[in-house]
Amino acid sequence: MREDHTDFGRREILALFGAAGLGQLVGCAGGAEVFSGSYAQQNIAGCIVSPEQTEGPFFVDEKLNRSDLRVDPSNNSVSPGVPLKLTLFVSQIKNNTCTPLPGATVDVWHCDAVGSYSDVRENASSAGDTRGRKFLRGYQVTDQQGKVEFQTIYPGWYQGRTVHVHYKIRTDPKSELGHELTSQLYFDEAITDAVHAQSPYSAKGKRDTVNSNDGIFRRGGNDLMLTLRKDADGYAGGYKVGLLMV
Repeated sequence: MREDHTDFGRREILALFGAAGLGQLVGCAGGAEVFSGSYAQQNIAGCIVSPEQTEGPFFVDEKLNRSDLRVDPSNNSVSPGVPLKLTLFVSQIKNNTCTPLPGATVDVWHCDAVGSYSDVRENASSAGDTRGRKFLRGYQVTDQQGKVEFQTIYPGWYQGRTVHVHYKIRTDPKSELGHELTSQLYFDEAITDAVHAQSPYSAKGKRDTVNSNDGIFRRGGNDLMLTLRKDADGYAGGYKVGLLMV
């Protein structure tokens, strides 16, 4: 997706989608705590459009079906960093109601603790060529509750971007008729500062970009914030998105 799209407000986007009658992905209540119990029983009224954001230059369709993104299958190394358990809930929206969407493919990818992506020729950081490496990438298929879970690490940073995680949701990756959303998730600045003060993040030095001066974040990032809670030695966070089915 181009990075120069018009920055509509929520109500304007809702009006656009209502007039267009097109299948688009929307967020249900935005960021959310990690839920317990059945997702179908959660209150997901008041669904709103979740901003679509750029895929960026580092997406690789690796087709790595796995929940633990920390292990690099190319050499079995483990990416060091503060553990992060990420849960996404995907819903289908029909007749003004939201119900879980099973069978959707959800890809997640992000940089490591020092700002490098795997399997790219020119990296975001000074790490250079990481082709053939597969760390911090993978997908899961939503279960009957529309849920996917990933075990990963808290992302680092690289020049010109605030800290973020990419995700892509596809109802049918093999068909052009399927629905697709690509977007990003963001973090509370105070938590990021606390995490990045630790090793191995601290070796990177102080980041040059925060949420407030990140051009991509300003295009809807406030609606893409992860709500985190402490979880053992790391954090856990969840987010809800939904697919408008017409």
